Formats: sequence, C-alpha cells, structure tokens
Amino acid sequence: MQVLILGGTGDATALATHLLQLPGVTVTSSLAGRTLQPSAPVGMIRIGGFGGSNGLATYLQEHCIDLLIDATHPFAAQISWHAAAAATTVGLPHLMLVRPEWQKIVGDRWLEVETVEAAAQAMPKSAKRVFLTIGRQQLAPFAPITDRWFLMRSIDPPAADLPLPSGELLLDRGPFTLDSERDLLKKYEIDAIVSKNSGGDATYAKIMAARELGLPIVMVQRPPMPQGDRVADVPSAVAWVKQRL
Repeated sequence: MQVLILGGTGDATALATHLLQLPGVTVTSSLAGRTLQPSAPVGMIRIGGFGGSNGLATYLQEHCIDLLIDATHPFAAQISWHAAAAATTVGLPHLMLVRPEWQKIVGDRWLEVETVEAAAQAMPKSAKRVFLTIGRQQLAPFAPITDRWFLMRSIDPPAADLPLPSGELLLDRGPFTLDSERDLLKKYEIDAIVSKNSGGDATYAKIMAARELGLPIVMVQRPPMPQGDRVADVPSAVAWVKQRL
C-alpha cells in the first residue's frame, strides 16, 4: 500500500514513523519546502508544490498512491483544499490529521480575530511591545505600524524583500518550555502577544506564560477546512490506515 503524507508538522513526522512499521506499507512524505531546515521524516521524501489540485491528482495517479493523508499545518488551508479536491477527482481515500485547537480557559485574555490582517488592527492600544508568533510569511501587515516595537519569532528568516515592522527578529524552533517563555516575555518587557491558534504542545507554553503574567493575546482563528474523514491524533490516523490494509 502506497501512502502519501502531506507533511511538514511534528504529527506528520510521527505518523510516517508509525506507518512504516506496518507490513506492506510504503510512505512518501511531501514537504512544501518553505522551511529551510525541516525535520526530515523517515521514508521517502519529496519537496515542493504539486501545481494545484490538478497537479496533485496527476501525481496520485502516476505514483499509484492508495491513501492520501493531509497532516499539514492547520493554517495551510490551500493545500488542504487542493488535497480534498484531488482525492475526490481520483476516488482516493483521504484523511485529515488536524490537531485540536487551543481552548480558552479561566485567566486567558484572548481577543479572537479571523485573519492576521485583522490582528494587526485589533492589538490593544496600551500594548507598545508586542510578541509576534505568526511565522515569517505574514509579518507585512504589521510593517506600517510605527508606534509599537515588535519581537518577531520564526524558524527561518523572512524573505529579504518582505517589509517588516520595527523591532527584533528571533530565530528559534519549538518545543518551548513554560520557564523559557516566561523569561522571554519578561526579558523583552512584552505587554501583548499575537498568535495563531495552531494547537498542539510545541508552542502552548507561550499561552501558559501569558496567562500567568496577565498578558492579552490577539488570537487568529483557523481558516475553514474541507469536509471529510478527520482525526485529531497520530494513533487515530494509524488506525484509519490499518482499517484499509
């Protein structure tokens, strides 16, 4: 059985490892190529786009793929819609592995918005030093803001031609601990955070640290996802594959 995993996340890497332990299963992980030094999963790897849903459908047919699993980042909406369309086109079983969203609890000060652009407009006026944890590709909406200072954290540096807000760029990769996040917020005297609701454990420590320190978070909600089979964790995805062996 040939399984194609649309990956780039820790869940995708873990899934590839588990599936390769199943007899008769071959796994190919597809990475978008946006991260300069991705965590390489086991098994076969391809890097780069497919050319839309039609290109992905062609790939699925030419490589005799039996199962398609979308384990991309929750905010990589375009590839998820392309995957659903391509699977429908070729009549292929298709699964989405989507980690649960973070849930607001007592002590959290969240302002929920729909887009990064909306987040740039929704920051509290009292916040003068803002921690941006939205990745390197969506910093431009904050560039016109000149009355704030921004700490921008990403795995890789942004493109040279991308307009950036004034502040400091911090290159780092999770998982992060509560102690390290608390120390970071204190060191840079952060008084507000802008984050995507990515879910998972790797970056949840910043949410916990903000709760402890009473800091507001402008939380960008996830984009809509296509309909279809969906699971929330790696063991459930493995079980889905086993049912189809």
